[in-house]
Amino acid sequence: MATCWRPSSTSVTDTPRRLLFAALATLALLGVVWGLWAYSGHRSSQLFGELVQRVDTPHKLVALTFDDGPMPGATERILSLLDEHRVPATFFVVGEAVAQHPQQARAIVAAGHELGNHSWSHQRMVLKSPAWVAEELERTDQAIRAAGMTGLVHFRPPYGKKLLVLPWVLRGRGQTSIMWDIEPESYGEVRRDPQAIADHVLERAQPGSIILLHVMFSAREASVQAVPRIIEGLQERGYRFVTVSELLEQWPG
Repeated sequence: MATCWRPSSTSVTDTPRRLLFAALATLALLGVVWGLWAYSGHRSSQLFGELVQRVDTPHKLVALTFDDGPMPGATERILSLLDEHRVPATFFVVGEAVAQHPQQARAIVAAGHELGNHSWSHQRMVLKSPAWVAEELERTDQAIRAAGMTGLVHFRPPYGKKLLVLPWVLRGRGQTSIMWDIEPESYGEVRRDPQAIADHVLERAQPGSIILLHVMFSAREASVQAVPRIIEGLQERGYRFVTVSELLEQWPG
């Protein structure tokens, strides 16, 4: 005699419980993933190695830093502005761009400025293998050395993103992650207006600040125009501009 299977009262009761448990577990996992992603971009901390967002110093010193490039035209323009005001800066360059535009990279070094490593391809350096990360760093370091840079080469992660592998590789290489404490371009109401950019920096600058700007692309015209206003405004307040390496000499870490 054939029989027909029917779920027991226990299995019927357990089904919503299992669904609820699965949903809660999924939400918890998503929360962990989101938390790690948010932490990966945290400006003031990382899991391994050294990170600097601002240097604790009593002296009125600040570091002006530029990300990306070098790019023909834009590089010469910003170098001219810096030369006019006789201030040094640190350029965190993309290795691929250095290889494509070595003349501009050499010009930065020849003008007395500092080159830093901003990866080879400017990809987010999370969820990558140690070998991939190491190659990105090494290829860029080699391009920077070929441009004439001597001394330590500091590193700034693309998009500020770092999690496990990147800090671990950097620690093994003895390289410091250089972040920033002032980035006016993060604010939509600020980044389109040169005076608003300058005012943002002037209001927030303090001894040991690291200022981040992007000046290598035409879309950043407002940032380029803000540079002399930032320099003049901070100098009027008694600040002196130094490279990141010079600023780190004040760092107790």
